[in-house]
Amino acid sequence: MLDSIAPEGGFRSVNPAPLARYFTLFAKGFFAMKIAGLAKLFLASMLAMLLVGLSPAALAQAGHPHNTSATQPDLLQVVRDNTAKYQDVAAAEGDGYQLLFGCVSGPDSGAMGLHYVNLSLVASGVVDATRPQIIIYEPQPNGRPKLIGADFLVFKDQWDAAHNNSGAPQLMGQLFHEFDAPNRFGLPSFYTLHVWAWKESPTGPFVNWHQNVSCQSFVAQ
Repeated sequence: MLDSIAPEGGFRSVNPAPLARYFTLFAKGFFAMKIAGLAKLFLASMLAMLLVGLSPAALAQAGHPHNTSATQPDLLQVVRDNTAKYQDVAAAEGDGYQLLFGCVSGPDSGAMGLHYVNLSLVASGVVDATRPQIIIYEPQPNGRPKLIGADFLVFKDQWDAAHNNSGAPQLMGQLFHEFDAPNRFGLPSFYTLHVWAWKESPTGPFVNWHQNVSCQSFVAQ
């Protein structure tokens, strides 16, 4: 019991239990409010940090989980998947590909190698990642050409007429190169895209000339 001052100036006893319960409840409520407020502030801060750390591309990807490389393979992989059966040049010949132009060497260095051309696919004027017009090999000292890539080729006039002169074709995001006539191949102007799918190119997988390809062994064939 506690003593308190009575109205008449004396002291009287006061039961402290109700006061204790009051302060206990007040303290609990006060600290609960504080903790809840701090928790909300902490969560808000963490969310802000997370959003700042994400780039617009990452946010877009999060909103579109199916737009990933796992579901959209790149052109190199598509070409590899569809030309693996041509590791032996005889298989390419069996599918209508034939050697034209000999071994194409670069103007300064490197080469394009051996072009095995499917004339029916060239004449079709269709660009299809699964059906390249040309399979490319590199001559080897043992006489057996080695598969190194593929080439997509359409004649410029034919393509432009069929596509309202919209310019060079693109294949899975890769823009074709234009070869004007006259050219070393004796062909009309054409669009072409080399894909070095089986031999890594130091200057990129879609350049015309492969710096590490050689025609040196072609004379032995």
